[in-house]
Amino acid sequence: MGCRWGQGGFFSVQLAESSVRISSVGGWVMVVIAASTLRAQTAAGEAPAKEIRTPVFHRFDLPECDDGARAFYLRIEPTTEPTTGEASVDGTIDVTPDVSQRPTVAFRPLEPLGAASAFPQASPLRGDFVGNTEFVPIPDRWRIGQPQSSRGTRGSLLNPYDQNVLKGDYPIIGQDKFLVATLTSDTLLETRRLPIPSGASSLQPTSFDFFGSGRQQFVNQNFILSVEFFQGNAAYKPRDFELRVTPVFNINYVQAEELGVTDPDVRDRRYRGDEWIGFQEAFIEKHLGDLSNNYDFWSVRAGIQGFNADFRGFLFADNEPGVRFFGTLDNNQIQWNVAWFHQLEKDTNSGLNSYTFRPQDIFVANIFFQDSLRRFAPHSTDPKFFGYTTLLSFVANIDSGQHGDIQLDDNGFIVRPEPIGTIQGKNVHAYYIGWGGDGHIGRFNISHQFYQAFGVESFNPIADQGTNINAQFFAAELSYDQDWIRYRASFAYASGDNDPTDGSATGFDSIFDNPNFAGGGFSYFTRQAIKLTGSGVNLVNRNSFLPDLRTSKEQGQANFVNPGLFLYNLGADFEITPKLKLITNASYLQFADTKSLQVLLHDDKIGRDIGFDLSVGVQYRPLLTNNVIFTFGAAALIPANGFRDIYTGETLYSCFGAMTLTY
Repeated sequence: MGCRWGQGGFFSVQLAESSVRISSVGGWVMVVIAASTLRAQTAAGEAPAKEIRTPVFHRFDLPECDDGARAFYLRIEPTTEPTTGEASVDGTIDVTPDVSQRPTVAFRPLEPLGAASAFPQASPLRGDFVGNTEFVPIPDRWRIGQPQSSRGTRGSLLNPYDQNVLKGDYPIIGQDKFLVATLTSDTLLETRRLPIPSGASSLQPTSFDFFGSGRQQFVNQNFILSVEFFQGNAAYKPRDFELRVTPVFNINYVQAEELGVTDPDVRDRRYRGDEWIGFQEAFIEKHLGDLSNNYDFWSVRAGIQGFNADFRGFLFADNEPGVRFFGTLDNNQIQWNVAWFHQLEKDTNSGLNSYTFRPQDIFVANIFFQDSLRRFAPHSTDPKFFGYTTLLSFVANIDSGQHGDIQLDDNGFIVRPEPIGTIQGKNVHAYYIGWGGDGHIGRFNISHQFYQAFGVESFNPIADQGTNINAQFFAAELSYDQDWIRYRASFAYASGDNDPTDGSATGFDSIFDNPNFAGGGFSYFTRQAIKLTGSGVNLVNRNSFLPDLRTSKEQGQANFVNPGLFLYNLGADFEITPKLKLITNASYLQFADTKSLQVLLHDDKIGRDIGFDLSVGVQYRPLLTNNVIFTFGAAALIPANGFRDIYTGETLYSCFGAMTLTY
């Protein structure tokens, strides 16, 4: 057996008339000898220098295969011993070492760099290769050993960014079954001032005649565990199968300075603590088939799952049990969803899913067209035609609560039906046709959404009769990026009802919105739930900017007799460093029409102007990843005449700090 150290750092092993080149030295080499063929594979190493020394061979024999093929591991190390070979024509040196004179050492395979664990692996059986001299059994390709080098130290189960068996980097069963575990701690501390009616039981002697001290402190802690088991080579095609479970353990505490905030009984205390465990995900997903050579596919997902009906969460963004078919077409240029969800009741204080159903079903069908402008100019290479996605959707909300009993939340407040006028259950059959878009056209980023709502309410307590729904919604955001700054301008319109008693409900309402728009959770008007004085409903609910006069977004019913909204917003985002981001927003808010408020509050002098909503937010990621995120926000609502007509002229505020830790 002759050896050659050649130019370019290649090592050749010659046997009979067969030779193989391998592109490194100094690493372990697997050598398989069958018939008159010798094949070699290397793990790692560097090309040798021009000054060649006689190599040292370390050999470790493997068991003989059933067909007589022999295999062994070989480690080749250059030494300082000069070679005795002669130079060949191409400048390389031929050496013929006597392998029998070289020492042999026990073989220890290299370990993977990541935390691969010791899960049993399904390796090929030697019997599968009887009569085949081309292959021999080796460990699975995921755990091929690598030398510890400048790429980093050995991985740890505690480090989610190194190769880790708990993060789906190594299979736990066979060659294509993986596990992903995620642990999240989400901590929120918040202080706020709300317009709270003081009533006859006010504890503050300096309270206004109708409004007491609205200061509150709120603490919310979520511990989230997500376990995901899936099968498939997901790097280049959809998963074949997936099972995911996400329980959330919540602890919350609120303290108010007025009575009647945490319990309708004013004799009760001014603070409340609560805890809950809810499942926000528990589903099975199955890949039903591929539709093209480009891995266009269709799949089905059944169980509790998250779903967002549009780009910004204006209509329906929730985690509910249901069945969803989804897939792609035209080389992933088209995505589609067809889904049905049966709503769960929510836990009042945590907002998480409970374990009982409510008589409400949601049906969704939508389709996304990637690079949709290109379809008008299919042969154009102009960048303006790329990067904009169009959404067409149909959503139905079938809420059959007419014959249900009076529903109280966990704190004892009525949530269904609305405690207004004649307390009577109702059915809401509302249908939405939507058109939206998101992406960029040239240098400008654009996001927009339009909905037309129609259907019937069997009974509306403000109208005191059944109503026909005819309401509209439109929102748009235009932004421009200049280096590390993004400038934004936004507008939103939700139609209001101009005649609550005419049997036509023209105030827009959503199903379960959670909008990321005009400041989102940093905005006071979006973040806070503001109760409407003298009624059992809210002017606006938490994490929603629609003044829909519902008792609760989580447990109430849609109401299409409401004042609607005009929202005008200017903002800017500053990427101060890769770790630090500043978000600023200034909004002006108006009711679209106040007739429904005038009827409900028996006051015909309520103006349209709500006021200015000013907010600032800071997000800090000290590790430059999403494993540790600190978020701080402050917002103020400066009332205008319409808001003052209902409440007071006091400036309202909210401040919060949040810490998110993720493994």
